[in-house]
Amino acid sequence: MIRTLLLLTVLLCTGTSIAGGVYQEPKAFIADVFGNEVPKPEVIWPDKALKQTLTDILGHAYTSLRIRYWRRDTTTAWVLDEIGKEKPITTGIVIKDGKVERVRILVFRESRGWEVRHAFFTEQFDQARLQPDLELDRHIDNISGATLSVNAVSKLVRVALALDQRVISHPATP
Repeated sequence: MIRTLLLLTVLLCTGTSIAGGVYQEPKAFIADVFGNEVPKPEVIWPDKALKQTLTDILGHAYTSLRIRYWRRDTTTAWVLDEIGKEKPITTGIVIKDGKVERVRILVFRESRGWEVRHAFFTEQFDQARLQPDLELDRHIDNISGATLSVNAVSKLVRVALALDQRVISHPATP
């Protein structure tokens, strides 16, 4: 009992959260996707049009100069961050043939909303496509108390699909 109270006191005083954590290192995620033959990472340098597309999806300005990804044939893998409520959620997303193959929460830093890491949530994205209006072709159920995390992950999936379309259709984009 005393240990539990001491642990709770330490957590409250340091601002550390039990909910967040590293669930899988990004490097391990990429290794899981591609097995023993991980392709060399590639980089896309978003032009003005792509930055506008990403801004439209995210609802805020996209400012990064480059985005790293991994590709083999028609499969791309992305490790992307988006703010939930206050801190970034690092998500691994695999796109194959223009459809979502896998979504994994790699690092969660918020104090609430961590439920998005579970398969019952991430599997909703399986086989999802991006429509011309930049929305997904399906409804994603919300999680009570995790709305901002759900929104962040949903935006990242849409971003990954848009980026996949760009690199597959324009493989030599500078």
